[in-house]
Amino acid sequence: MRDLRHVYWIGGAPGAGKSTIARRLAARHGWRHYATDDVMRAHAARTTPSTAPMLHAFLAMDMDERWVRRSPDVMLETFHWFRGEGFGLIVEDLLRLPPEPCVAEGLRLLPHLVKPLLDVADQAVWLLPTPEFRHAAIEGRSAPGEGFVWQTSDPARAARNLAERDRLFTSRLREETERLGVRAIEVDTTMTEDELFRQVTTAFRL
Repeated sequence: MRDLRHVYWIGGAPGAGKSTIARRLAARHGWRHYATDDVMRAHAARTTPSTAPMLHAFLAMDMDERWVRRSPDVMLETFHWFRGEGFGLIVEDLLRLPPEPCVAEGLRLLPHLVKPLLDVADQAVWLLPTPEFRHAAIEGRSAPGEGFVWQTSDPARAARNLAERDRLFTSRLREETERLGVRAIEVDTTMTEDELFRQVTTAFRL
């Protein structure tokens, strides 16, 4: 889709460093930064149960039903953003913006949804964190007692379920990027932020 040829895409699993790298790219090159996480609430409000049934089912659950009582496999298969619900709203947002360089990032940018929009393959990359990297990243962002898992009756179990769900999602992304022939970068605890930034800029041929 040539209308979005000015957009660079950074997808990947939670806790992979997408936002950090996107902010650095935007600052270095003077690009707009479009963070899909920042518009989740607004996009949810623009949906209906018929257009986003998994999202509305999720919204109707209490915190234990979301994170404690369901298995990670069920959480993976029914999580709305992992299933592409609301992706069209991302595209609508981007098409409304001025046609100037932009880096879009977030877990909602699934490979099979982004690939048909690419002008060239070098404008998209997916970051795939190891469980250890994601754990370190999440731990560094919040103090004990913070985060939505602490709103459940069993924060430890909720955290384990969430970690396993995200591990499964990362595996799915790895398989999908390989099958579609799009670029992915493995992110582990030995990789510095500067090295990850270098690899992403290389992938984008900047």
